[in-house]
Amino acid sequence: MSKAFTKETETEEDLPDEAEALPPGVKNYITPQGLQRLRDELKYLRTVDRPKVVDVVSWAAGNGDRSENGDYLYGKKRLREIDRRMRFLIKRIEIAEVVDPARQTNRDQVFFGATVTYIDAHDTERTIRIVGVDEARHEHNEISWISPIARALLKAGEGDSVNVRTPNGIESIEVLKIAYQDA
Repeated sequence: MSKAFTKETETEEDLPDEAEALPPGVKNYITPQGLQRLRDELKYLRTVDRPKVVDVVSWAAGNGDRSENGDYLYGKKRLREIDRRMRFLIKRIEIAEVVDPARQTNRDQVFFGATVTYIDAHDTERTIRIVGVDEARHEHNEISWISPIARALLKAGEGDSVNVRTPNGIESIEVLKIAYQDA
């Protein structure tokens, strides 16, 4: 659709709800470190980022005509984004169920919070950590516990082979090592 047929300003109803990323009926498991990262981000948005943008918007509003004032228009849009992210974080923190991997007693099997080293069918060795939906960071080899590979690995032990459904079909992987981080 052409930009000419879209609204210039967005309302709350126009914005998709980020909270829909969690599948229905799935608990929002999170590690203590992941929960702390969410709380830190919320605190930063409240105390640093939002006040800065409010100052810019206030200054820009004082400059007169707001319809062509880029600082004002961008600032208002950024405030909506920050407020939306803050609401999302508050909802996720409220429904979070903290699971501390350090308290895992059965360390011979893969459960939430485990760091798993496995080898795939192409003899490629990989190490991943199974974490909550809101804390998965691929650049740190952290994957969500609801991802296909994590689901396949859950309850597996060292030396076990499990099948993972991939875009290229079913692939077999073998668990080499299981570890849990102590806090």
